[in-house]
Amino acid sequence: MQNLLETLGNFIGQTAFMNLTWGNFIMIGVACFFLYLAIAKQYEPLLLLPIAFGMLLVNIFPNIMIEPDKAENGIGGLLHYFFLLDEWSILPSLIFMGVGAMTDFGPLIANPKSFLLGAAAQFGIYSAYFFAIFLGFNDKAAAAISIIGGADGPTSIFLASKLGQTSLLGPIAVAAYSYMALVPIIQPPIMKLLTTEKERKIKMEQLRPVSKRERILFPIIVTIIVCLILPETAPLVGMLMLGNLFRESGVVKQLTETASNALMYIVVILLGTSVGATTSAQAFLTWDTIKIVALGLIAFAFGTAAGVLFGKIMCKVTGGKVNPLIGSAGVSAVPMAARVSQKVGAEADPTNFLLMHAMGPNVAGVIGTAVAAGTFMAIFG
Repeated sequence: MQNLLETLGNFIGQTAFMNLTWGNFIMIGVACFFLYLAIAKQYEPLLLLPIAFGMLLVNIFPNIMIEPDKAENGIGGLLHYFFLLDEWSILPSLIFMGVGAMTDFGPLIANPKSFLLGAAAQFGIYSAYFFAIFLGFNDKAAAAISIIGGADGPTSIFLASKLGQTSLLGPIAVAAYSYMALVPIIQPPIMKLLTTEKERKIKMEQLRPVSKRERILFPIIVTIIVCLILPETAPLVGMLMLGNLFRESGVVKQLTETASNALMYIVVILLGTSVGATTSAQAFLTWDTIKIVALGLIAFAFGTAAGVLFGKIMCKVTGGKVNPLIGSAGVSAVPMAARVSQKVGAEADPTNFLLMHAMGPNVAGVIGTAVAAGTFMAIFG
């Protein structure tokens, strides 16, 4: 009987119930809420579902992220090895290649003025940098945090790793990906606040056709120019443009399909679960995390507002030919932000079709966020 009780006691002692803190239970609740948003509300489930499940796993079984030198058997946790691919910038770069292979750069080529809207939306990044300095973060930490304003998870991970801010990488990545997933909730109120109904109803002229030669030359020229000026952006901009060159060249259909489908989804699983697994209660429930989440929201709101306001300026300059709503797509969340521009425009006028016009600033935002990251690396790297 005594042996039975001892065995039962040992078993109970090994269960997670005996080792969890109140913080773990809070984070498990947050993970379940994110799972609800991903499954029931379908808020970018491809991103939110693996992140939420990684969050759930690490707060039930922290050793799934244990480093080899801290493990009794010298073998690290499963998600620790996934996370190394984030730290080494492998997964963020592969994500960019997949985005390039999936995305039509034609609207940006057809309307180069879209670059201005993408640049305007980066205001959120630079404003967040100064806010972060004000709140007590050092230069490198502030730079890493500020990229959240671009709603660009891969670039946030890339920059935090390059600047040695691995202790903040988890909160930064989770905030960036969460705001990417919540674009349909965060952006519309800002867009409607800053525009009139008349402006939202503006119909834009159809974009000119883009030749195959232009589509092929664009990724090559952008790579040469951007990487010559900011060589530190080569892993991101280079992979983005390589993926797009796969798509537009028309000679490597198999590579295009692999980069935009199978490889992309594998990378999303590895990156999402590993990012979620950085949110253990001990690491995540801190004042710095609260500051980072708040700064990310401020930066994203400022970036959206700056894009819309610059869209209003372009509307005035062009005599009402530009719908200011497409300026909100200047953040890097592709293609979610462009879809939101389309949705808000269609609410004002169901016959209005802004999606392709919004894709121009959206692609420009991806490039702009990578350039902002390269600028910070050039200064602080």
